[in-house]
Amino acid sequence: MVEARELEVADTPYVLVVTGMSGAGKSSAADVLEDIGYTVIDNLPPALLTRAVDYNAVAEEQKRLAVVVDVRGGGALPALREVIQELSQSGVRTAVLFLDADDQAIMRRYEENRRPHPLGLPTVEESLSEERRMLDGLKEAADVVIDTTDLNIHQLRNRITQDFSGGAMARPMRVSVGSFGFKHGSPRDADLMFDVRFLPNPHWVPELRDQRGTDPAVAEYVLESDDARHFVDKVDELVAFLIPRYEAEGKSYVSIGIGCTGGHHRSVAIAEELARRLAGRGIEAAVRHRDIQR
Repeated sequence: MVEARELEVADTPYVLVVTGMSGAGKSSAADVLEDIGYTVIDNLPPALLTRAVDYNAVAEEQKRLAVVVDVRGGGALPALREVIQELSQSGVRTAVLFLDADDQAIMRRYEENRRPHPLGLPTVEESLSEERRMLDGLKEAADVVIDTTDLNIHQLRNRITQDFSGGAMARPMRVSVGSFGFKHGSPRDADLMFDVRFLPNPHWVPELRDQRGTDPAVAEYVLESDDARHFVDKVDELVAFLIPRYEAEGKSYVSIGIGCTGGHHRSVAIAEELARRLAGRGIEAAVRHRDIQR
């Protein structure tokens, strides 16, 4: 989102819009946001968003507002993007969090909870298809997308806390560098994804097999090859090139996935080294190792 002017509520987003698919964890995200100091309004019609922001501004102690807006608002949902744009142009700090999950995971959650989908179509599958149509464009416009397909409630809480406590969205572009194993599936929310299975595999070195990419011996083994050093150089340069261009488009968060076979050795070592390089450029880079304990 483009900021028209600086607000007195520096270092915190003035309003965080939480949206996304029903069953993807919006209620859980709202609970976490409330725990870390946000004023949370659930199921707010888009037309009332500006009024809620104005009301919240009166209470000076309440500097952070999160509103959950989704298909429960019905036909008014398409107006959300226009309202967000108007807020941003008027100088209000805005950020959008989109919660998503694949349809099979959402349908399984509905079966377990035995709750109806808010759209109430004959089947959950039909409701999900219509919901995705109604949300079309919002995911692409979001500042942060979290895919909860493979996240439990504790992992989601950690992710929300890390990304939004302390007003993180008001900071410069933040980068998440995550390692993963292709045999466990590709991450669904990566903006950039790189395959490092071309590098020598410590798995075939007996003394390194049971160690991980965070261990010095494994990291040294992975990074000693010319290919590894050249690869990190090029990705480092690419990310440094992209970040100011992403920021110019209003993007404030980018997720990078580094994958190897199992997510234990090569991807972990490369992710750690890339994050270190980015930090040297002054780019805030958080590291996550999805499959390191598998």
